[in-house]
Amino acid sequence: MGLGEQVQAGFLRFHQSVYTGTGGRLGHRLIGVPSLLLTTVGRKSGAKRTAALVYVTDGDSYVVVASNGGNDRPPGWLYNIKAQPAVDVQIATKHLAATAAAITPDQPEYARLWEMVNAANHGRYNGYQSRTTRPIELVRLTPS
Repeated sequence: MGLGEQVQAGFLRFHQSVYTGTGGRLGHRLIGVPSLLLTTVGRKSGAKRTAALVYVTDGDSYVVVASNGGNDRPPGWLYNIKAQPAVDVQIATKHLAATAAAITPDQPEYARLWEMVNAANHGRYNGYQSRTTRPIELVRLTPS
């Protein structure tokens, strides 16, 4: 991991700790874009895992991106939601139960949603996709 990636990873950990540590009073827009906290259950460990993720709304649902910064491996939380789609979501101070569903590039809604999340994150997702041959999946979080 290069220095730039280490700095980015450190900032993301800081952002998540501020978000969780303040109960969502700070952190929802700390990085200049709307972000939520997604809590999944580890598919192997059974432990709860939380990730701060940029999101967009699509109707009553929220859409996040399994980019993992453009790494060749998807983030661990994507494997977790595929094994156990019941998740917890926190947006600012609001907590809700949701069901997660992966959206792959071959699905009709993918292109429209990709444009939405990429625009919300200032074009960063296109950059991440250019770093990997792995098709980056989207995930729809539908409140239960």
